[in-house]
Amino acid sequence: MDNKSQHDKTIDRREFFRKSAAASVAALAGTSVLSSDAMADDPAIMHHVPWGQTWGDPVTKNRYGKPSKYEHNVTRRNTKLLASGNFRASIAVTPIQESMGIITPNGLFFSRSHGGVAHVDPSMYRLMIHGLVEKPIVLTLEQLKKYPSVTRTHFIECPANGGQEWRGPQFNSLQFAKGFMSCAEWTGVYVKTILADLGLKPEAQWMLTEGSDNSEMGRTVPIDKVLDDAMIVWGQNGEALRPEQGYPVRLLLPGWEGNLCVKWLKRLEFSNEPWYAKEETSKYTALKPTGKAIQHFYANEVNSTVTSPSPEIPWTNLNDGDIVEIEGLAWSGMGTITGVDLSFDGGNSYVEAKLKGLVLPKSWTRWSYMHTYKKGEKLLLTSRAMDDAGYIQPTIDQEVSVMGVESVYHRNAVETWEVTETGKVNHVQMRTPGGVKNA
Repeated sequence: MDNKSQHDKTIDRREFFRKSAAASVAALAGTSVLSSDAMADDPAIMHHVPWGQTWGDPVTKNRYGKPSKYEHNVTRRNTKLLASGNFRASIAVTPIQESMGIITPNGLFFSRSHGGVAHVDPSMYRLMIHGLVEKPIVLTLEQLKKYPSVTRTHFIECPANGGQEWRGPQFNSLQFAKGFMSCAEWTGVYVKTILADLGLKPEAQWMLTEGSDNSEMGRTVPIDKVLDDAMIVWGQNGEALRPEQGYPVRLLLPGWEGNLCVKWLKRLEFSNEPWYAKEETSKYTALKPTGKAIQHFYANEVNSTVTSPSPEIPWTNLNDGDIVEIEGLAWSGMGTITGVDLSFDGGNSYVEAKLKGLVLPKSWTRWSYMHTYKKGEKLLLTSRAMDDAGYIQPTIDQEVSVMGVESVYHRNAVETWEVTETGKVNHVQMRTPGGVKNA
């Protein structure tokens, strides 16, 4: 039996934490740690925590798990500026500043719809495949799932991601500047697997993909992409698609603009000519300075961003000499990320960042760089990514010289965060001659 009084135990505990804190300071020199006295007097260390003295929730409380109540700020967000008069034809963007690894949870995956979220009864689901195929067919969901499935990790990015920045930053927020994208593990069947069964006629050069929601989203896809890695998916991150992601079935074109990845998929038709649907004529084209628009450009180009620090994750709590990890994401619809450079002076000079974790084709790639913070320093953090297709992320001047500033889609120029002397972070643009445009 322990005869020590609670008072003696408290003294022993304080002495232990004083010694361990001193050891921690030596081991973690250059990082922020509590002083030995502060640790010894910290009630979270010296006393039993409330949640350790009561029963926890039974395992039956939440039949479908949900995040901790303390993570209430980690949520998709929306703004009227990105809505077409209502939030049915609108977008809710992912908090990529809070992302960990390369997988976006289903509840945070960005959501874009053109007529609101459809709720499809899976027992009534039908997929028609017709046109220039030898054996036209209509498949139920059960029949579709009988084909051999594959699981792949890919990002989906709205081609308007960053599109509000052509003239200058509009949002002092990483989430609204670059949150029109997410990355997930997808399960489904390659379209080419089904076509091998049905028989594709030689003259078929295009595929029309059409959704069953009230907007009946229609897009044209060249046959080369269809026979490469186009997928019909029903699973996302180990579960069925959510309604806002096209439940029960959507098309996935890895690396290509999200608008082509039609949700609530109901029809695939094959032809020898493109359809010139509304979303590829009046919408989702790129207006050039000549007044002409580019059509049929699909892959999301090589891109990157710094996720920490950002306006949502400033450095205001850092001390002089703290060692801090600068983190970010890189991605390319052309292939696999091969490297990321980081600049502290807005792109005048660069150092090489480190790629972290899995590096997969047409997927998010995480990168980082360890930095020693100097109190009062001012930085202009800019990242620049490269891919195995030979593309390097352009400067703003390079991109604008070709596209002007009237476009909306496929903006992949480098992005800059200004870290002020106090550690606050602002969204800025670096343009020649030498000017900084603030959000």
